[in-house]
Amino acid sequence: MRKKLSILLAMAGVLLFLSGCAQINQDVSADSTGFWNEFVVWPLSQTLLFFADFLSGSYGLAIITVTIIIRLVLLPLNVKQLKSSKSMQDIQPQLQELRQKYSSKDAQTQQKLQQETMNLFQQNGVNPLAGCLPIIVQMPILIGFYHAIMRTPEIQTHNFMWLELGSPDPFLAILTAATTFLQQKLMMAGMSGAAGANPQMQMMLYIMPLMIGTFAFFFPSALALYWIVGNVFMILQTIFIRKPMMNKSTGGANQ
Repeated sequence: MRKKLSILLAMAGVLLFLSGCAQINQDVSADSTGFWNEFVVWPLSQTLLFFADFLSGSYGLAIITVTIIIRLVLLPLNVKQLKSSKSMQDIQPQLQELRQKYSSKDAQTQQKLQQETMNLFQQNGVNPLAGCLPIIVQMPILIGFYHAIMRTPEIQTHNFMWLELGSPDPFLAILTAATTFLQQKLMMAGMSGAAGANPQMQMMLYIMPLMIGTFAFFFPSALALYWIVGNVFMILQTIFIRKPMMNKSTGGANQ
């Protein structure tokens, strides 16, 4: 858990660096320079414009469509992450036994613990870092889409249903927090008792929705719409992919 948190913090630092380099307050165009602008933000912006034109000028529908497409493209990585998470949960009892067996804090015992842990991973075909790969791949794409929304001027001046896409919307901010909470709650429901009861994860269950919801109160509703659609996709993914996977595992364990 600590390793994953460290990786997430490191990725957050990288994203902050990328955000600064991408000049968030400047519109993106074909003349924008820099790798981030030329190969990530500008293509995503053009994709939004293409779908808006295809959908009779509806930038709201364009955001929904492109968000779903991105999530579908990333689906294989998400499934891989779910399988990796499940494999790690399956061997948690054996890992706990090893920690109890080698509980001494001296260097020799800790080295032995590491060796036995790696042997356990190999025997069960578990890669402890596999679950982090989707995060590393997804984050630049997601932050690039955020920039594409924020830096495409056409989006800032259009409406979608009752929304002014360039202005914040309180109801959408609340919905963003609610769907983020539900997504995380469903993810935790599929975890083993020890993992689900982890204080750090319990804390993140409430902190993350609050943080995202607060951002949504100040960011354009176009971005909140993107967050909500992404959350709903992940909720459905959890229901239709992770839950059957966990039920199958539970059924096999009970036989």
